[in-house]
Amino acid sequence: MSYRATIYKVMVASPSDVPNERRLAAEVIHEWNSIHSDDRKIVLLHVSWETHSSPSMEDRPQAVINRQVLKDCDLLLAIFWTRLGSPTGASASGTVEEIEEHLAAGKPAMIYFSAAPVHPDSVNEEQYRALKEFRAKCENRGLIEKFESLSEFREKFARQLAHTVLREFAKTQDIDNILPESPRDASPDRPVLTDAARDLLIEAAKDGSGIILCVAVIGGYHVQTNGKDFVEQGNPRSEARWRGAVAELRDKGLIDDRSYKGEVFAMTDEGYRVADLLQ
Repeated sequence: MSYRATIYKVMVASPSDVPNERRLAAEVIHEWNSIHSDDRKIVLLHVSWETHSSPSMEDRPQAVINRQVLKDCDLLLAIFWTRLGSPTGASASGTVEEIEEHLAAGKPAMIYFSAAPVHPDSVNEEQYRALKEFRAKCENRGLIEKFESLSEFREKFARQLAHTVLREFAKTQDIDNILPESPRDASPDRPVLTDAARDLLIEAAKDGSGIILCVAVIGGYHVQTNGKDFVEQGNPRSEARWRGAVAELRDKGLIDDRSYKGEVFAMTDEGYRVADLLQ
């Protein structure tokens, strides 16, 4: 890469019964880098005890993993299905200990529980009972996620990873790189949005379809999104303001003209990204 990027380590933790989910998690992390690292100046490094630990007789196994791998990680992803895992001597399982250590360090953890069907004969009742007790504690303690299939896990983790990176790791100055406080700060790399364009973009991001409608009728002109009409009817100044806001968002690549007639506009990926930063 030709720019200076910040590397954040994402540790994937789990018992042994979710190998497919672990594989998908690694793929999602790599895809995030392919799509966002150049723009965000952030690189996510996939980490696991299998790939980033080395033999040591200095302490019990999980303590070694905590010191060698977990300590330097910025985000923890934990995945469970039917097992909680084996006791470590200090906690109910290695994954549970990793979660507790990570949270105690004040770092974010994303915890997922699979509800995929399983053959009863393949389930260890003691493990499953311990898992259910741990899940109940997590539900009382914070927000967890559940999924019923690999495709659902992939979709949810990809979306929620983006949200987490934006919330936890995106620097405050990243907003300034897109939306400086005054026009005199503008440059080709630092465009400015007017208040009207900003308000319209944020509202469009809340719309289920991400659509902005611009409709000219006998009674006047309408700019609508998320069930809201921005133009004050009968007020030419208001019409000019919101026409300009739409044109500004289009020219900056934050919305696309889907009708090619200036009537139906859709949010672009960059538009959603900027809207997230502004909210």
